[in-house]
Amino acid sequence: MPASTTNAHAIRGAITRLNDTNCSRFASQIRRTGGCRQPIHLRGKVEHWDTATGTLLHRYSTRLEPDGVLRVPCKTRRASRCPACAETYRADTYHLIRAGLVGGKGVPESVTAHPCLFLTLTAPSFGTVHTRRQNNGSVLPCHPRRDAQPCPHGRALSCTTRHGADDDHLGEPLCPDCYDYTGSVLFNALAPLLWKRFTDALRRHLAKLGGLTLRDMREQLVVSFAKVAEYQRRGVVHLHAVIRLDGPAGPVSPPLAWATLDLLGHAVRHAASVVTATPPTLDGEPTQVLRWGQQIDVRPIRMDGELTDQAVAGYVAKYATKAAECVGTLDRRIVPTEDLDALPVRDHARRLIAECLRLSALDRLDELRLSRWAHMLGFRGHFSTRSRRYSTTLGEIRAERQNRARDEQTTTWRLPILDEDTVLVISEWEYAGKGYSPGDALVAALTAHPRLDGGL
Repeated sequence: MPASTTNAHAIRGAITRLNDTNCSRFASQIRRTGGCRQPIHLRGKVEHWDTATGTLLHRYSTRLEPDGVLRVPCKTRRASRCPACAETYRADTYHLIRAGLVGGKGVPESVTAHPCLFLTLTAPSFGTVHTRRQNNGSVLPCHPRRDAQPCPHGRALSCTTRHGADDDHLGEPLCPDCYDYTGSVLFNALAPLLWKRFTDALRRHLAKLGGLTLRDMREQLVVSFAKVAEYQRRGVVHLHAVIRLDGPAGPVSPPLAWATLDLLGHAVRHAASVVTATPPTLDGEPTQVLRWGQQIDVRPIRMDGELTDQAVAGYVAKYATKAAECVGTLDRRIVPTEDLDALPVRDHARRLIAECLRLSALDRLDELRLSRWAHMLGFRGHFSTRSRRYSTTLGEIRAERQNRARDEQTTTWRLPILDEDTVLVISEWEYAGKGYSPGDALVAALTAHPRLDGGL
């Protein structure tokens, strides 16, 4: 459909919505979603009954709502899909991370005295890629090699370009045919396993340094953490993590005197250097042993130091809303029958996706589910995770926000205050779609802008 026809259709739909008698209610729904770009449509009702008398105290039904549905936020974490909901997720993650550093949300302020490190685990090299190098603020040539010998495919592995921050070549291999796409995909797929083995090795080494068995150490020391995955431009993940030492009761109890910051740093570096993961051997290909890259960054977190709690929480939360689409791939699943050449992705990402699909056809790699996670370039782990005792949970933060909104709604709408012990709540809901029509999208954009809503 031509763009002019599509625009005309959207404008007619917007005019229809604006002339609807329920337009103000539609605008109210949009505001309550926080400007969600793809709200979920729900159809149903909620009834409150007095269990003692059998009296209906209050009923809400979507029957009188615009289009007969209630629009609620999609709550996605992906900024590429819905910036508004992703911003909520980012803010929640920020408060979760910061609570584990300075207290709050049920964590005592004394947690600031516990040994705490900010760790970055990178991926190993799978081939030379274009990169942006700097020294004292000056941008350096990418890979200058005066006497660079050509690779087996006839390409000189040298680049003297001073790449800009948004250069499309960043992360692209100097020679795609030399790049180890198999290793890159398998590393992404096994990164969650590498992380698990890292945390296990960290606990074992801490016990060794303390002269304890692993069982005895658990009665004296708890390792708490929160981590987030970030995609590098070359299409592999690396992990950022906050790692903290607590006493046996978690953040409410300090660790024993022998569990120092230096001891934690030594144990972290040791664990990161020794753990490996070996994928199944592929026919005709050498066995790969995957491990973390050599660039392991370990820095202490101090309230008055170079790396503060606010900086760490902001850094981790920023990457909690991003995924592989930031390196030139898609933010949706890819069907194996799709024409890869027609996908709007970078050539490097296209090769990684193709390798995921090729490896997924091998029986011995079935458990990695590479076809399902081809759009993530093989990575199938959770982007943001935390140990049980690190701090609060995203669910508790959301519940606190929902309770506050419910209290405000009760006051605004003058709803009766219901006793939960004597009231039976019956809810009936069904999914009725998501997103906006082109016309509704225009009205929603107008409504979400405080200077343009015109009192809708």
